[in-house]
Amino acid sequence: MMNHEPPTPPETKVSSAYFLWLACLLQLHGLHRLYNGKVFTGLLWLCTLGLFGVGQLVDLLLIPNMVDEHNTKLRARLGVSEVGIPLYQPVVASSVISSKYTRSQLMMKLLLAAERRGGKLSVTQAVMDTEASFAEVEATLREMLKTGYVAIDNHPDTGVVIYHFLELS
Repeated sequence: MMNHEPPTPPETKVSSAYFLWLACLLQLHGLHRLYNGKVFTGLLWLCTLGLFGVGQLVDLLLIPNMVDEHNTKLRARLGVSEVGIPLYQPVVASSVISSKYTRSQLMMKLLLAAERRGGKLSVTQAVMDTEASFAEVEATLREMLKTGYVAIDNHPDTGVVIYHFLELS
């Protein structure tokens, strides 16, 4: 039996980042930045003693956001939402359905629909605006998500998956 569970992302912790921040007492500035995937600034902090101590002190306030940002990037890379739900569901019917649009035509229709809606679009809205099937729209939006054209979020009230077209927002 195959396991279809998504991988659990290895999240970084705020307490660990603060502990690494304390390494500045041993003249090891910037370890907390390296821990959170900020390699360039981590090395800069290491070479300049935490931007001469100023950057190191400012980071005391920035560490929780740094950790949150890094964890969000890890989850996005693995295709898992904040609560561990897979963002990419396999669409079985997509290979059976024939389309009246090519992939690039459907992408263009989705862009126009998102533009009319302020840069945000749900799957249902996309289906209504493009007249393509749910499977086609979902597959195309997932493709656009993987290539970085859109970001994904949930509507705060309804929980509906919303695609944010980054260049249109």
